[in-house]
Amino acid sequence: MKRKLISIMLTAVMMTSVLVGCGAKEEAAAPAADAPAATESAPAAEEAAPAAAEEAAAEPVTLTWAIWDEATTQYWGDIKAAYEAANPNVTIEMVDLGSQDYMTVLATELSGSGSDFDVVTIKDVPGYATLVSKNTLEPLDAYISEAGIDLAQYGGVDKQITIDGSLYELPFRNDFWVVFYNKDLFDAKGVPYPTNDMTFEEYDALARQVTDTTFGSQIYGTHYHTWRSAVQLFGVLDGKHSILDGTYDYFKPYYEMVLGQEDDQVCRNYADLSAEGLHYSAAFSGGDVAMMNQGSWFISTLMTNIASGEYDASLCGNWGLVKYPHAEGVEAGSTLGTITGLSVVAASDVKDAAFDFVEWVSGEEGAKVMASSGNFPALMTDDIAGMISGLEGFPTDAESKEALKVSNLYLEVPYAENVAEINNVLDTYHKSIMNREVSIDEGIASMNEEVGKILGQ
Repeated sequence: MKRKLISIMLTAVMMTSVLVGCGAKEEAAAPAADAPAATESAPAAEEAAPAAAEEAAAEPVTLTWAIWDEATTQYWGDIKAAYEAANPNVTIEMVDLGSQDYMTVLATELSGSGSDFDVVTIKDVPGYATLVSKNTLEPLDAYISEAGIDLAQYGGVDKQITIDGSLYELPFRNDFWVVFYNKDLFDAKGVPYPTNDMTFEEYDALARQVTDTTFGSQIYGTHYHTWRSAVQLFGVLDGKHSILDGTYDYFKPYYEMVLGQEDDQVCRNYADLSAEGLHYSAAFSGGDVAMMNQGSWFISTLMTNIASGEYDASLCGNWGLVKYPHAEGVEAGSTLGTITGLSVVAASDVKDAAFDFVEWVSGEEGAKVMASSGNFPALMTDDIAGMISGLEGFPTDAESKEALKVSNLYLEVPYAENVAEINNVLDTYHKSIMNREVSIDEGIASMNEEVGKILGQ
């Protein structure tokens, strides 16, 4: 949009200008004999420039934005309202494509030479890679440079989504894994609360201490959702490994820990969870789970549903947060995350306006809008973290507030051309291991073999 304003201003006030020299100022052409000197006409040009800028700023623009789950996601509407208030000439039209297969539907919508969208929300890295490969997204490097955006504010995440040296999205939401815990269950057992600096050995021991296997009053020391990330991500917290490695022997101690906890009824059985379809939110809100490793996205849900009465506060209302456990030698606060980003559509005819929106949402103003509803923006400052921890319903203890500070953030699914195929292999053999269809060694050997084929190893 900035380039568009500059173009209009120059057209309005310097129609007869010529460019002299590299980086030289634009000067008026030689005046007629009865005209004033060029230097005498400068004030008139200065007066015309604000008028041209004002006219350009008032030019109506409509941006069509692809999203999902508008009815149940508060921040979509919050962002639209705040941006339109700050930019009265812009109208944001949201198009809800639904969350089910969103990225697949979006890819179909963007296929061909045309598109109804100007801005699209990027839900995951595999889908992002697909859209970039189809040339449907606009490279943002020139826009970022012109706007003077400091990518360091995203904590290195930008480097993990750079494709062939270019960035095609800016992150505006960032969710990371933490441990939720039920203070009442720890109090009832007289067991100290978890801390922000737990090794996996300490975490496992704590889960076992608070477990109660008594029939009819069973308490699970911890809980894992059925996603492979709930187990496998423990292995990539050191910053040395990722799911793109091609060899996954480092997963073994974490599968041994979780399956051992299942055997001792420290956590629910994976096969039962899969068969019953028990959601992690129902497990924690039921009041019989002492700890649960889960994404920060659950914070907003938990606060909202306790306040509304949907969750029984007597069962889960006294909760807290701590940082993810870590291996020996790994810095406390190291965790895995997922980002949600915004991209400009290559076929849009209002790309400048579209980028202005992307820049605003992914910047400090957009971050404040996200934080106001308890969601985590990609740009996280102490002030913004304070906004979230200051919301009604957020735990008041210092440990929970400290849990929001991340020291190292690694993407659950970093960019690679074949990341979707790798994901599928890891998912398949995770299920096989957790369902006890194969041994841990057999499952990991199959991961190594199948992903090795994909990587040509």
